[in-house]
Amino acid sequence: MRNDSIQGWRMGMIWACCFGWVLGVIGQVSEPVKPAAAPASAFWKLERRDAGSELEFDPDRGVAEAWGGVVIRYEDPAEGRSALLTAERAKLDQERGHAEAEGAVVIQSQGQVWRGEKLAYHFKTGEVSGESFRTGRSPFYAAGLGLAADTSNRVYRAQGGYVTGDDVSNPGYRVRARELILKPGESIEARGAVLVLGNVPVLYLPYYHKSFRRHPNNFEFTPGYRSLHGPYLLGTYNWVYDERLWGAVHLDYRQKRGVGAGPEFRYDLGAWGEGHAEFYYAHDEDPGLDLQRRMIVDDRHRASFWHMIEHGSNLVAKVVVREQSDAQIIRDFFEAEYRRNNQPSSFLEATYSWPNFSLDILAQPQLNDFYETVERLPDIKLTGWRQSLGILPLYYESESSMGYFRRRFAEGWTNDYAAWRGDTYHQIVAPKTLWGWLNVTPRVGGRFTHYGETEGEHTTLNSTDRWVLNTGAEVSWKASRVWRGARSSFWEVDGLRHILQPSINYVYVPSPSRAPRELPQFDYELPTLRLLPIEFPDYHAIDSVDSQNVLRFALRNKVQTRRGDWGADNLIHWALYTDWRLHPRRGQSTFADLYSEFDLRPRSWLTLSSEVRFDVAEERWREANHKATILPGDLWNWSVGHRYLRDDVASYGLGNNLIISSIYFRLNPNWGLRLSHHFEARDGTMEEQYYTVYRDFRSWTGGLTFRVRDHRGERPDDFTVALTFSLKAFPSYKVGKDSDEPSLLLGR
Repeated sequence: MRNDSIQGWRMGMIWACCFGWVLGVIGQVSEPVKPAAAPASAFWKLERRDAGSELEFDPDRGVAEAWGGVVIRYEDPAEGRSALLTAERAKLDQERGHAEAEGAVVIQSQGQVWRGEKLAYHFKTGEVSGESFRTGRSPFYAAGLGLAADTSNRVYRAQGGYVTGDDVSNPGYRVRARELILKPGESIEARGAVLVLGNVPVLYLPYYHKSFRRHPNNFEFTPGYRSLHGPYLLGTYNWVYDERLWGAVHLDYRQKRGVGAGPEFRYDLGAWGEGHAEFYYAHDEDPGLDLQRRMIVDDRHRASFWHMIEHGSNLVAKVVVREQSDAQIIRDFFEAEYRRNNQPSSFLEATYSWPNFSLDILAQPQLNDFYETVERLPDIKLTGWRQSLGILPLYYESESSMGYFRRRFAEGWTNDYAAWRGDTYHQIVAPKTLWGWLNVTPRVGGRFTHYGETEGEHTTLNSTDRWVLNTGAEVSWKASRVWRGARSSFWEVDGLRHILQPSINYVYVPSPSRAPRELPQFDYELPTLRLLPIEFPDYHAIDSVDSQNVLRFALRNKVQTRRGDWGADNLIHWALYTDWRLHPRRGQSTFADLYSEFDLRPRSWLTLSSEVRFDVAEERWREANHKATILPGDLWNWSVGHRYLRDDVASYGLGNNLIISSIYFRLNPNWGLRLSHHFEARDGTMEEQYYTVYRDFRSWTGGLTFRVRDHRGERPDDFTVALTFSLKAFPSYKVGKDSDEPSLLLGR
């Protein structure tokens, strides 16, 4: 056993030397420096806005004048500047880039919009001046008199103006100021300011500053009631230190569970990356039981940290740390986050890329012993992207990795094991197009893997080697036909194009020198509802590689038409695929399930989608997902779906026969209503239902939500009522996200 261990470490040193040599070779190969492209010249375009507009141009002076409506477009690719000016009358000096405009003037440049009756604009510098103006760049808008620009630092000053978050001519609230200082894209300052609600002054502000880049300091409160928590109030104070540091302080009270609190920090270090850190502590007065039916401790916490750095287009590195006191804290206090990721992991990963290679380093420890984890300490992988071999009609690709792995099961299990592993895979492909339409890609490859002696209380595997050979070929072609005269106003069809793409992929892998059961399992097959890849290197379960003799058949159809501004739009997109196993392994049938993915868009506002999986051997449906989305306008929309999954206790557990519906009504410009339901047809249970009333208060929005969850008698039904508020200038979440994640309407 000791000799095997020494042999394993020797192999590790050999692998490390090989990696170092390859990296040294790659580092010496660099691309030739390409000459900088010549800067493109500025582009001008003057257009008549209306049929009665008049344009005059003096080529000697380079001056253009227009009356009756004019549109001036400007593009300067070299400077990355573009602008659009519309007005009733305008005079443009093309050489200076200066324009004077009158009558309903609108200037759009660099995300900023300026409006006024008489404005002057310098297209080359972006400077604006005028007697009166209105300007806006979400989330703030301003208006004032006597706009003047400081050309040295592009700062604008105006007298007698105001700042508001209301994008209307008569805002519901505003900060009225003696002097405004605007820095486009950066901030607005107001001196001698007064906060006005409607027409009533309510607060004097000697100095007022708002940044376009970060949220201002503000409070958020979510009051509500939940049967598991009792009455609750979730409070957050959002703060901004400067453009590089901002965050929040959370303070929550739940009548049945107690107090929870914690800080949150976000930072931007420029070239050194950006990150986020958060800590939350709760003294839980009713924590309940964990997964092993043990009492959870009263003092509960969770901490998280991530940092990411991008250096040019070559290097990306990210570290994520997530630690928590127990497995249920996120479920109990951060429901929306729990639904997205119920088993958070911690890792460090870095990727460095060259034109034909990339180096990946992944380190993943187990910080929470109640989650099963495959520790990678670390896992280093060198990938050779598919690349030509000189003048030969061949292409080469590879993947080589080495690392120390430890499979650690959740607490209560004592069969952990660990080993180091080195793996290298190389493949040659020879793509060829025959007769101008048939694509044939034969390939041959090989894999060698070395495993060190496993370590662990109940492990007996010695160090071993495994060899794998693979070969095969993919055949595919594409055919299309166009019907230019096909038209239908009802179906919104303007011409039709049918694209047909059949493919056959053959993979042959003889039995490896070691079967999966003889090897420690770190990268293994997980249960999935989709077909796994059959060819390397797309198949990533390195330790589960076994014999294969299979044909994968696929047929893809697209029917496209032209629709509005979208251009080519898929009217129909249908994919069929399955596997024919010429030599099935134990537990496999000759034919895999037949998969169908179908999307139909008969109208621009109607989308129908279907995903089904049919068991050919047993002649029964194993999975069916159907969904219809109706978006006829802004007055109402409806999304309804059905999800069926047959019971498979060994792989997925109990199945579903679930009907999901979400419908939204806009009752009037200020009121809206959303109804969402999850109905399980297997036992007739309405698992979850949401009812939300929305109110638009112009500058901000509010939502009153009522939710009921049925736990099928395992515990009492869960009732929740919550009232949420969100400033339009700084929304709590992206528009429409609450329809996909309605639990966001209940607080964090």
